[in-house]
Amino acid sequence: MTSFRRATGSPVVSRPGGRTGRIRRQVLDAVRAELVEHGYDALSVDAVATRAGVHRTTVYRRWRDVGGLLADVFDTAGDDAWQPADTGSLLGDLLALNDQILAALTERPPATMALIAASFRSEDAARALGRFWEDRYARCEPIVGRAVERGEVPPGTLARPLLICATAPLYHRLALMRLPAEPGLAAMAARTAALAASTGAFTAPEPGFTAPEPGDI
Repeated sequence: MTSFRRATGSPVVSRPGGRTGRIRRQVLDAVRAELVEHGYDALSVDAVATRAGVHRTTVYRRWRDVGGLLADVFDTAGDDAWQPADTGSLLGDLLALNDQILAALTERPPATMALIAASFRSEDAARALGRFWEDRYARCEPIVGRAVERGEVPPGTLARPLLICATAPLYHRLALMRLPAEPGLAAMAARTAALAASTGAFTAPEPGFTAPEPGDI
């Protein structure tokens, strides 16, 4: 779900081909490699151009600056045909999703983690990452729709909160706290979200509902 590495042979949305497409691939591959090897602070248009084997004016003309380069990496990551697995159950779908997220966050070299970290340093990259998340959550919504159809969760279950509950523990531990992957975390998070969803935890509140005060619980 989250890998920003260009997938060889993966179907993609139509983009300019020929020399233009080749240069774009070379440049964006160079961005990923430079970021992983040297970090955001050392990332520059000149370094990317040198690594990609293209003239620096070509990079400046098309991408303008480092923010533009990073944004295009995120936008390109959304050009694939990825869809979440359909395992036949909500728990199975969430487990499969979390396994993919875990693989992306622990890949070596750590391209995905490096790009997520860079999004905190560049507004252009942050906006592009936001577009990527919106696209991925939209693609994952059928997981919840199928669960409703199977009767695993109540009608009206909200997809986004359920998906966030299932996946957030992975991002929190690996991307925010920068801790090693905890054995069983991906499965535990998926099971917790599936169980909560089955009780109606992710349905919209009834009109007029008022959350209890902390002292009333």
